[in-house]
Amino acid sequence: MGTTIRIGTRDSELALWQANTVKDKLEALGYKTQLLPVKSTGDLNLDQPLYEMGITGIFTKTLDIAMVKGEIDIAVHSMKDVPTALPKGIVQAAVLPRANVHDILIHKGLDFLASEGVIATGSLRRKAQWLNQYPFHKIVNLRGNVNTRLQKLQDNQDWNGAIFAAAGLERINLKPENHTVLDWMTPAPAQGAMLIVVNESNSYAKEAAEKLNDEKTAICVHVEREFLKTLEGGCTAPIGALAEFKNEEEISFTGNLFSLDGKEKIEEKATFNVSDYQDAGQNLAHKILQQGGKELMHSIKAKLEQ
Repeated sequence: MGTTIRIGTRDSELALWQANTVKDKLEALGYKTQLLPVKSTGDLNLDQPLYEMGITGIFTKTLDIAMVKGEIDIAVHSMKDVPTALPKGIVQAAVLPRANVHDILIHKGLDFLASEGVIATGSLRRKAQWLNQYPFHKIVNLRGNVNTRLQKLQDNQDWNGAIFAAAGLERINLKPENHTVLDWMTPAPAQGAMLIVVNESNSYAKEAAEKLNDEKTAICVHVEREFLKTLEGGCTAPIGALAEFKNEEEISFTGNLFSLDGKEKIEEKATFNVSDYQDAGQNLAHKILQQGGKELMHSIKAKLEQ
């Protein structure tokens, strides 16, 4: 195998951990690889909330451009950051086995939960679900890579806690003792999963990456992302989705849509046969839309565009 597979990645500690994991797996199969880290637009602007920047795929765009230009062969992403529609010419090659799906709260003591508190997050989904549980709390914007966000939480004395994906902190051994698992919070579609994308014309890299695909994870995230795609129509919104294998034949699913202030919640739960997974996400999203989700999505879009 003479060809070197060039692996594109963001340059944060977590992104590099993910890319190195893929690098090691490919090299174990006998492939030659090279890491090519880049800074994404999303990493360069840490002051604005993501939804205000009005760009889907802000963390993936730089790598998409590098791939289309032929500067990299594959790219490794946290799958929840990847838009449901991939750019023309770029295809999904593999989804790696899923890590912890849960969100966690890193806190400075939990006494505040029963009274007023300040929680930091840059995610509309986490904000809406937190306000649904704790309507008397204040939410402040928190952006940056995992290390930056942990530091900001430490530096801001009046913040009681911040919400993180457990998987990211666990991967780079940064999960502190002072955390609590938010098992009541529905994660982002594809949370905890890593995605490898390739240029569809690069058959060598595509074939190599496909060997790393975990079928069960790929099926679950397909359901979640189809649910998201059908609901959002290109608009950022507080949407949670989680599909999990109950046994070899059945998948259980929870998906929900919240208003921005967390006061409204439309949820759908279902168990279906694995053989029906292709259309399940779409069908469940249509149920949400029929229960008032269509009107809620319109109002979310209008508020975000103000």
